[in-house]
Amino acid sequence: MELEGKVSLVTGASRGIGKAIALKLANLGSKVAVNYVAIEDSNKIDADDLVESITHSGGEAIAIEADIRDSEAVSAMLEQVISKWSRVDILVNNAGINRDTLLLRMSDDAWDDVINTNLRGAYLCTKFALKHMMRQEWGRIISISSITGIVGNVGQSNYAASKGGIIAFTKSIAREAGSRNITVNAVAPGFIVTGMTDKLSSERKEAILAMVPLKRFGQPEDVAELVAFLATERAGYITGQVITIDGGAFP
Repeated sequence: MELEGKVSLVTGASRGIGKAIALKLANLGSKVAVNYVAIEDSNKIDADDLVESITHSGGEAIAIEADIRDSEAVSAMLEQVISKWSRVDILVNNAGINRDTLLLRMSDDAWDDVINTNLRGAYLCTKFALKHMMRQEWGRIISISSITGIVGNVGQSNYAASKGGIIAFTKSIAREAGSRNITVNAVAPGFIVTGMTDKLSSERKEAILAMVPLKRFGQPEDVAELVAFLATERAGYITGQVITIDGGAFP
């Protein structure tokens, strides 16, 4: 129960990597705010199911619907967390989308949607959470980037730009917040089994696995273990770092 007494906010937590992170943090004793956006009815159902699972196991959790692209919505979300638990200790910027296509075919909307969700969302959530962490003089901010933000990928210039931006953002905020005992790190997953990878053709999956020395896709739980470690006191001297978790595909 390393995180007992701590309060976590995980964005995009209703499924996939975000869900695994929320469960792991709760298992370590943290109270968890499960953020989701109600684009689909299933998102609310998944978020409510996750909260029920955590509470059934003896933890504490709430679901909060908020569009992280919207400044007022993010401010209200943080105020709801503070009103409920009087603090916020751990922020996991996980919410993200992709709109893949070659640059010459990319619409302005496809660019803006990805940048606004992945990068602006992390900026807004970090900005509002950091105010409270500064007063507490303790905090953990962990943003989910991507190996694509480091090496790039064909058809993902918007996604790569957003995830690369998170890396630069992370390094900058780590310098701003370090004096208040707040660490700021990024995790860059490779090929993880999620809804995004489920859309890949079998041929594409085989080609990807040929690049991975461990010869398997990662699981959301693999990412969750790393995020949870970065949230603990054991990682108190790690900040401004980007840690890849890709099975050795990009050493």
